[in-house]
Amino acid sequence: MGDFVHAAKRGRVLEIVMDRPPANAINRQFSMEMYEALSWLKDDDDLRVGLVTATGERIFSAGWDLKEIASGSGSNADALASADDLEGGFAGIVEFWDLKKPVIGAINGVAVGGGFEIALACDLLVAADHVEFFLPEMQRGFLPDAGAIQRLPRRIPYNVAMDLFLTGRRMGAAEAKHLGLVRDVVPRQQLLDHARALAAEIADGAPLALQALKEALGAMMHLPLPESFEVTRRAIQAGGSGDSGLPTYERMLFSDDFMEGARAFAEKRKPEFKGS
Repeated sequence: MGDFVHAAKRGRVLEIVMDRPPANAINRQFSMEMYEALSWLKDDDDLRVGLVTATGERIFSAGWDLKEIASGSGSNADALASADDLEGGFAGIVEFWDLKKPVIGAINGVAVGGGFEIALACDLLVAADHVEFFLPEMQRGFLPDAGAIQRLPRRIPYNVAMDLFLTGRRMGAAEAKHLGLVRDVVPRQQLLDHARALAAEIADGAPLALQALKEALGAMMHLPLPESFEVTRRAIQAGGSGDSGLPTYERMLFSDDFMEGARAFAEKRKPEFKGS
């Protein structure tokens, strides 16, 4: 697809591979190519799940291309422009709010800084057993503000997130799994097969339900519990009109697939979902 990001269909899964040797460092072109790949996932009705990984076994991504920044004009504004005001946000993924299809991150090597932020933008993570995550930004004079300070304290205990921010220490795959950040840790040789099997399992789900999940969670995660029930209730009461602000959730509620799931259960057969 691009020079740095490649994408290919594998059944109902879009596999996206970062390939910018030697470290998959992120610049504007990289971000644009990632956004293009994820847009394919978003717009293709045949695709249900995305899988993001990288070439090799040593580095998932080393984050923002600081060498490119250092070789530039020296302007703070120019440096920031290479990571901000991009479609999909930094790396084409961290602010891709319209992408409702689930994305699995198969972390094949160290995820550093912005590479860690790409991982945090995924919905599920599986990691090779040698993987490490770390955020060295504090030691470089800035903050990991392209997703880490926004997301990490919501995913793991606040004091652990602060430790990672303040010290830049390396968190191994086993610790990340213990904290619930990573779903599975597997030997490096098994990573891609394991991620593919997980993606295929998820892709068997009803396509509208897969997208409605992210849409609904995004609308209610910040709300008190009683108000979160009102979010889904408004969608039910809207009757498919689209007035609730959750168009995909409404489509799911009033789709043929909604009744197909019930019929298949009653008839003891596998449902045949069509996304409508």
